[in-house]
Amino acid sequence: MGEQIQHEYTPDAVSPPGETLRELLEERNMSQRALAERMGRPTKTINEIINARTSITPETALQLEKVLGTPAHFWNNREQKYQEYLARLQQNTQLEQVVDWIKKFPIKKMVKFGWIQGSSDEVEQLQILLSFLGVTSPKEWEQIYLQKKQSAAFRQSLAYEPNPYAVSAWLRYGELVGKEVEVDGYDKNKFEHDLRVIREMTRRSPEEFVPKMKELCTKCGVALVFTPQLPKTLVSGATRWLNPNKALIQLSLRYKTNDHFWFTFFHEAAHILLHGKKDIFLENSKSTFDEEKEEQANNWAAKFLIPKNYFNEIASKAKSNRLNKRAVKQYARELNIASGIIVGQLQHSKVLDYKYMNDLKRKFEWKHNIEKQED
Repeated sequence: MGEQIQHEYTPDAVSPPGETLRELLEERNMSQRALAERMGRPTKTINEIINARTSITPETALQLEKVLGTPAHFWNNREQKYQEYLARLQQNTQLEQVVDWIKKFPIKKMVKFGWIQGSSDEVEQLQILLSFLGVTSPKEWEQIYLQKKQSAAFRQSLAYEPNPYAVSAWLRYGELVGKEVEVDGYDKNKFEHDLRVIREMTRRSPEEFVPKMKELCTKCGVALVFTPQLPKTLVSGATRWLNPNKALIQLSLRYKTNDHFWFTFFHEAAHILLHGKKDIFLENSKSTFDEEKEEQANNWAAKFLIPKNYFNEIASKAKSNRLNKRAVKQYARELNIASGIIVGQLQHSKVLDYKYMNDLKRKFEWKHNIEKQED
């Protein structure tokens, strides 16, 4: 995706179609009574149309076409545009009451990333934000993200975020990008197989592995999306199903080292393999409300990256101070994974202190517009 949501020009004011009718009658030197007689309508009705107190119905438009020769679609279009204009005026009045809501979102960053257009007019900026979020008002946002429309665990997790508004924007962008990704129907067996292919890419650079990962995932029915993190969001990734045959893995670009990135990816993949299609998982450092499923995903990812027998052997050497960098590199070659993954798992399991062997981890430099660059 990466495209800003575009907004059509809307005029500041639209005259009622009755004004056009008044001008047409004046040009033809025809009175309202004469028009009413020819149309078989009360003069009062014509007067109300001219003074914008009554709408032009499709039936009236057809009558005007017969009497005045002006096409019915002209009157219908004029009426439709005028009614839309009135509705927008009413909507703007309502939005003016809640315009401060936009201050809860990192608008400047969203504009910088190209997710939305920026506007100096606050009401227009609110309209742009609502269009991006796919809701008509802040009330609907509350319903979708914090109340009834998501799973209880997801709502609780989002509520405990430093900025749930920013997280919802991050999730929404991933959803919009994911919907544009064309995938084959979900195939669990193929996904399990191709995850092993992806595992062999852990020694490569993002420029090499990202396009291949995305390609393999799409052939299994999984849209893989990379989106930059927004301020005050601690989200590493999210997993959900866009439809019964299409899963979405959304990864942030907050990973500084390869061990964090790869473990998160395979953790998200585990949710797809192990858990239901109605589940939504939001990975963050603040809170976890479905601890059993999170633990299952953690265990699956850990064992998938480093088989248990290998990990026990490596951990035993680390505990007895017999593990050095050379040995880690040798194990990494045998396992065909990046050395940093082994170091990260040892540190996470508290077998190795976090201050040791960090130079074996590979640092990533992510580009915030990674999706647009690969289109």
